[in-house]
Amino acid sequence: MSSSIDAILSPEQVAYRDRLRGLVDKHILPRCAELDESMTVPWDILQMLSRESVLGVVIPQKYGGLGKRNDGRDLDAIPVCLSREQLMRGSCNVDTLFAMQGLGTYAIIAGGSEELKQTVLPPVAAGTKLAAYALTEPEGGSDVVGMETTAVKSGDGFVINGRKTFISNAGIAATYVVVAKTDPSKGAKGLSAFVVDGDTPGLSATEPFDMLAPHIIGAVTFKDCYVPVSRLLGTVGEGFRLAMASLDIYRASVGAAAVGLGQAALEESVSRALARKQFGQAIGEFQAIQFKIADMATQVEAARMMVYRAAKLRDMGMTPIAREASMAKLFATEVAARCVDEAVQIWGGLGVCKGVRVERLFRQARALRIYEGTSEIQRLIIGRAVLREARKAAGQ
Repeated sequence: MSSSIDAILSPEQVAYRDRLRGLVDKHILPRCAELDESMTVPWDILQMLSRESVLGVVIPQKYGGLGKRNDGRDLDAIPVCLSREQLMRGSCNVDTLFAMQGLGTYAIIAGGSEELKQTVLPPVAAGTKLAAYALTEPEGGSDVVGMETTAVKSGDGFVINGRKTFISNAGIAATYVVVAKTDPSKGAKGLSAFVVDGDTPGLSATEPFDMLAPHIIGAVTFKDCYVPVSRLLGTVGEGFRLAMASLDIYRASVGAAAVGLGQAALEESVSRALARKQFGQAIGEFQAIQFKIADMATQVEAARMMVYRAAKLRDMGMTPIAREASMAKLFATEVAARCVDEAVQIWGGLGVCKGVRVERLFRQARALRIYEGTSEIQRLIIGRAVLREARKAAGQ
């Protein structure tokens, strides 16, 4: 399957995307209703993704994955985006599992000791253990610096106290990357990141939240939770930097997931337009439906180009790419929302019936504009960057 982004992909990346699309069509799409309404982990799918070298794109080669760059950097963003686009096209929950294996380990790759990497990363690449990323708090979502979880030095380690919320894989993850305050007086420089095993005394998780689109997500509480200093990522005070580095690659990948969801909505719309007949002809023969499909196809393709432009810039070593990643995430997630709304309209009454895929897509699309930075936060990042560049150009 060719695409306008093929010009910026390597032949290996094109082959990977096409192979993954085939795997999704064979193994995931036929089970998408089961996978997306379930609150259990599809271990068979996760391990299939490991065998087929999909999970490997989020883990460096040295630790059981495939990530290997000539310039010595950690991972490429484009394979992560290709993976999320195709997996989301098949199943939202499978995409979430994949994303968390990456987001929950990236700070370890960037700041963990060699021993920690050798311990934690291979089981994640093999799909036998799950990772989680504990950043968001009840009163500290977009305001990362305002978090209340603390990590206080105690002997040869730290004692963590606090509560994280909306944590994917809560209660089932083998390891959590946790960001906490080690020095409240230093703002962003007073945050540190730690790896905490899921069975550590003092760590507990709630039952999964009852979400609009079901998946395993809940709250995690830390009560006098002791972690040795060997579980510190980087140095004390580097937590904010590691958190932002994770977003550099994974924020753009949320845009890729949104492209996949928009593509699924488009495909469902085309299928319905060809199959449903009204007034003696397929509804796809009506100009009103053709215009809807034309707008969907155009917007999905535009979002795809923005996402892979951001990923390409990141892989070329251009940093920071916060503006480009935010633009991609903002535009693609808004496009996904519009596309699924039009898909429901094309499906008519069936489009709001449980069990019909476009109804599930409608529910799944909503969270994309919230997690890993709301649309409002993305606009704030973009606006500040544009004004900063204007002041620089004016010599101010």
